[in-house]
Amino acid sequence: MNQKTTNFILIVDDNPTNLAVLAATLKGGGHQVRVAISGENALKQIAQAKPVLILMDVMMPGIDGFETCRRLKADPDTANIPVIFMTALMDTKQKVTGLKLGAVDYVTKPFQEEEILARVSVHQQNSELLRSLQARNHDLEQEINKREQSEILNRKLENCIEVSTAVLSEASDYFQQAQEKVEKHEKLSALGELIAGVAHEINNPIGCITNNVEFVAEHTQQLIEHIECYQTLLEANRESIYPSDLDKVKRHAQSIDLDYIVEDFPTLIESMATSGDRIQAISQSLRTFARSDTTNKQPYNLNEGIDGTLLILRHRLKGEGDREDIIIHKNYAELPEISCYPGQINQVFMNILANAIDAMESGAPPSGPEKISISTAADETQVIITITDNAGGMPKAILERIFESQFTTKTAGKGTGLGLSIAHQIVTEVHQGGIECTSVLGEGTTFTITLPID
Repeated sequence: MNQKTTNFILIVDDNPTNLAVLAATLKGGGHQVRVAISGENALKQIAQAKPVLILMDVMMPGIDGFETCRRLKADPDTANIPVIFMTALMDTKQKVTGLKLGAVDYVTKPFQEEEILARVSVHQQNSELLRSLQARNHDLEQEINKREQSEILNRKLENCIEVSTAVLSEASDYFQQAQEKVEKHEKLSALGELIAGVAHEINNPIGCITNNVEFVAEHTQQLIEHIECYQTLLEANRESIYPSDLDKVKRHAQSIDLDYIVEDFPTLIESMATSGDRIQAISQSLRTFARSDTTNKQPYNLNEGIDGTLLILRHRLKGEGDREDIIIHKNYAELPEISCYPGQINQVFMNILANAIDAMESGAPPSGPEKISISTAADETQVIITITDNAGGMPKAILERIFESQFTTKTAGKGTGLGLSIAHQIVTEVHQGGIECTSVLGEGTTFTITLPID
């Protein structure tokens, strides 16, 4: 198959709206774009001209995204075309399936314009660098075959090394820039993964309020009618009220079950108020976590920050199937407010607590209940926070690398390897504090964070 390679990106999606949005985004970023509405249509177009990159929806009628990718990777002529899957939030098994088929990445719906352009640019640059290296290697092999003199051969080899070094240096600079962009999106990505669970947590109190509104309205209407019954009686008998007249009021009270209304009304109001307070607390925690506070430090109570983070993660602490709820044991000291960036500190708490939950979900269950213990303390100069889990601990080889950038023990598509690296930077460089990790294999892991009070 002799295919023509052109400088365009192929978008494969059966949803016209998605095609239009992605095409506009990529064209706005300076890319050439072609579209296909199915896997079959995509394969036909690729047989005529190869794109430099493919953005492919997973769920499509006929040949779905996974099958289309498998066919492309099985063909040597199309195996090197980078494929990025597009899908709504899905579980790890689906992500791993796509990556095992040969996809280089995935993006989730709804799309974020900056994320799409950043990921496309990274993988397009990777593809161009790979083709450049392959072309240079091919040229070098032909040159070596033509020239037998060792002196000429050595010069060509030296030239190849210089070229490769220059290309690798260029790639390293580009990846450094790309990593900085990815780090900026890390917090929003982590928050995005929690949205479904947080939505569930908000739906519960909203459902309570919604369901109780009908009863409050009914009780209110009945109380108004009962008051009107009194008013009618008073207007008709301005000088005196007879027992026979009061019987009408009593009968109305019985018909609306006034005693029940008097007992139930305060309970309904209290329940709705509690639900409103819960929604407000979740909203405040999300705002604190998601905000970009990089200009001015603010006084902040770390106990409140931990509680807010736990509130966002509450849905992940609940048991599923045979697994029971994860127990949170808190031992808080009275802490002074410290000057810090609250959003960044909460990101540290989020990364550590989420990693502990991940470890419990993926590892063997402990001998006792799954538990995370959190304690806070303070002395004259600093605040100390310790977070301990009983997820089974880590071997020394992993423990020594956990703060390295892009090091992760999670399955493909589940972790970026940036969370703890960013947490270390926030604590040590931004706040001049300290963060340490100790772990006993078979028992658990403890993170100790120290932050200066001044």
